[in-house]
Amino acid sequence: MIPMKTSSIFKSRWMALLWAAGIIWAAYDVASGAPQASTTNNSTNAADQPTDATGAPITPSDEKKFEQAVNGL
Repeated sequence: MIPMKTSSIFKSRWMALLWAAGIIWAAYDVASGAPQASTTNNSTNAADQPTDATGAPITPSDEKKFEQAVNGL
């Protein structure tokens, strides 16, 4: 996973600092990719309503059709 021997990383102080900076950069990159929580509640109704692939809201009849299709398998 590391492109060099782990024993040779910590022989040099500068290589250790570079390695640590890479780890911190990777952690920051992963953490910054997480979705941010929205502080506004303007779209709570739209977020609560499930939609299909086209963006249309899913109705109870759609759910029933899906359940019948799955049970038919």
